[in-house]
Amino acid sequence: MKENKERDNLIVEIVDYTSAYQEAFKSLNEEWISAHFTMEDSDYKALDHPQSYILDKGGCILVALYNGAPLGVCALIKMNDGEYDFELAKMAVSPKAQGKNIGFMLASAIIEKAKSMHASKIYLESNTILKPAINLYHKLGFQKVAGKPTPYTRCNIQMELIIK
Repeated sequence: MKENKERDNLIVEIVDYTSAYQEAFKSLNEEWISAHFTMEDSDYKALDHPQSYILDKGGCILVALYNGAPLGVCALIKMNDGEYDFELAKMAVSPKAQGKNIGFMLASAIIEKAKSMHASKIYLESNTILKPAINLYHKLGFQKVAGKPTPYTRCNIQMELIIK
């Protein structure tokens, strides 16, 4: 299995978001959210307006191209709460590309991007029924935290990564 993942890494390219990827950013996120939960107002704000909601406020979005097709996305949303620099959010990988290490590659790249932007702490919200995602976050060094208000009904776990 490891051999396949190494081979898949060769055909995955992580690129910066441009407006050409907006439909993929929205549809990949809608696909997983709708499969497990209900789309919420905060989802639509980010997915319908990534330029003004994420990029113009100092965040970024990365896109994973698998054989040239956008099959994974992940955002870093600037936080202004005094504790966290960014929120890792809107991470999605197409079911067609799951199991190919794309989530790990995307999340690792977004953490590196945060480091390059001098971040010291990254926050995220998720749900424990998303076991592969939770396992990935733990593998990347995220630890469970509690107590921040969240706009999402589906959120039942909050995590942070302290960047060294």
